[in-house]
Amino acid sequence: MRLLVLSLISEKPTYGYELIRTIEERFAGSYTPSPGVIYPTLTWLEEAGYVTQVEADGRKHYHITPQGTAFLEASSAAVEEILTRVACGAAEGRGGRRAPVPVMRAMENLKTSLRLRLRNGGLDAETEEKIAALIDEAARAVSRL
Repeated sequence: MRLLVLSLISEKPTYGYELIRTIEERFAGSYTPSPGVIYPTLTWLEEAGYVTQVEADGRKHYHITPQGTAFLEASSAAVEEILTRVACGAAEGRGGRRAPVPVMRAMENLKTSLRLRLRNGGLDAETEEKIAALIDEAARAVSRL
């Protein structure tokens, strides 16, 4: 993530939420980093001396430093691999080997629903069996498609 963010900042000085949107666009919607990922990454890059903040329009815009440029150049093979993966991930998210966006959304909905149901208290054995049976049936139905 550090190299991806630094690479994007090297292309254009930017701020946190713009980075989130840019990464989401690069991944064609199949991945959106949270602020809890982006802002610690920006802090690390700043503490390492690779970026600096410039206040503009009420936002903290991040600019790459000469040390950041040198770090990117020294890590060029890793940066190229990351950018290739991002490009492949975006293509796959549009219907290739990875799940398309509507399927990913549905999978996330199921995961969230289960997490909330399990967090709200223990389940009795009958409810546990019903949930497991529903998931098993969904898996069988998908396999038959």
